[in-house]
Amino acid sequence: MPARTPGLGTGETGRLFGTDGVRGVAGATLTAELALALGRALVEVHGGRPRVLIARDTRSSGPMLEAALAAGIAAAGGDALLAGVLPTPAAALVAPRLGLEFGAVISASHNPWQDNGIKFLGSDGTKIPDNLEREIERALATYGAESAATRREAADRKAAEGAEESAESANRTFGAVEALHGAQGDYLRLLEARFCDLDLSGKRVALDCANGATWETAPTIFRRLGAEVVELGCEPDGRNINRDCGSTAPAKLVAAVKSQRCDLGFAFDGDGDRVVAVDRAGRVHDGDDLLAIIAPALKERGALRGNGVAVTVMTNYGFHREMRRRGIEVAVTPVGDRHVQAELARRDWVLGGEQSGHIIDRRFAPTGDGVASALLLLESLAGRDLADGEPFSRMPQTLLNVPVRDRDGVSSNGRVRAAIEAHERALAGEGRVLVRPSGTEQLVRVMVEAPDPERCERIANELAQVVAAELG
Repeated sequence: MPARTPGLGTGETGRLFGTDGVRGVAGATLTAELALALGRALVEVHGGRPRVLIARDTRSSGPMLEAALAAGIAAAGGDALLAGVLPTPAAALVAPRLGLEFGAVISASHNPWQDNGIKFLGSDGTKIPDNLEREIERALATYGAESAATRREAADRKAAEGAEESAESANRTFGAVEALHGAQGDYLRLLEARFCDLDLSGKRVALDCANGATWETAPTIFRRLGAEVVELGCEPDGRNINRDCGSTAPAKLVAAVKSQRCDLGFAFDGDGDRVVAVDRAGRVHDGDDLLAIIAPALKERGALRGNGVAVTVMTNYGFHREMRRRGIEVAVTPVGDRHVQAELARRDWVLGGEQSGHIIDRRFAPTGDGVASALLLLESLAGRDLADGEPFSRMPQTLLNVPVRDRDGVSSNGRVRAAIEAHERALAGEGRVLVRPSGTEQLVRVMVEAPDPERCERIANELAQVVAAELG
């Protein structure tokens, strides 16, 4: 195993980057030293003097990691542009429009405040490819292999050589760290231009911003479009992000929609790239529901390029049946919005997403955008009530998250594999089983679909017990 940079937790697979960048407990596994090294490696692997927009969510560790990442970028000769608190999709939109080489987002999305993460976006606003992540990891391993004495010797040599250079030449060995003003305003203008024909006058909408990155932008754009807004999760204090609020905990939003007599409500996650909706009756609608409404609406308007939609293996089987009925093709990818993005690009389609609420509309943004997806849903409803009927008939589904020590043992553990295969044989094509490691948390996710909800729950619990016993 290669030597480790401080804070570098390579895990069982030896990979630092997961499905959504580098994640860890801030100050413990995701340290300032690691953030600095990541910034330095990004610039050195790219070469030249790249400009990097840095955005963050509202976690208390954000400013520390922002400063360290910016220092690493500048020390290696790049320029760091600090956008402050900004949703992930805003960074994905603004950075390409400014002609920047990279965007960097400091966030752990829906995770608790103690966690944080760093993910890099390319010049097109999408996550950097796997091969670039691997090059960055190799650079980090090289840093870790250097001894303190070696680093001191190299610094002394560089100082001696630099003494003979002119001041002008020496100044070119490091980049700048500057504040980027107006990024939030740029994002709001892009949203307003895209949805300029959407009139929300007379709509009473509850918005739960998870005390995260959308706490200012979401209420602002909804009000600009005419809605009356009921705000929840809009008082970030650095430690309350995602705490009993947001897309993964919509109970407060459900209560607010009903008690405040709202037409509907939306809950975003900590970095603003996912959304779930709540209708006036208090029913929660996940990403599958939203896609089942949006895709036919786009098809009807002739805007569903390729007549298809891309989803992940987690999408409910009932969604597939409904799309077949509507004459819409469905492509299936592994879990992770980067896989959905790649499939959409490969097929030149415009719409895709995940059950969790990542909805990608490539006509507007290259990545999931919770606020834009909420507005796209309202546009697709065209005045209809979200509470009127079900978007599709769901097959009963149970999803359990099992805490484990070894999340990568799913594919190699004999007892786990045998249990999965036994239940798949018993379902005999009338349902399905999916057991997979989380890409961002120390969990194994167990998902079961079956015609009978009780059978579905029983199978999921039995599999969860095997996973916990073998990998927990």
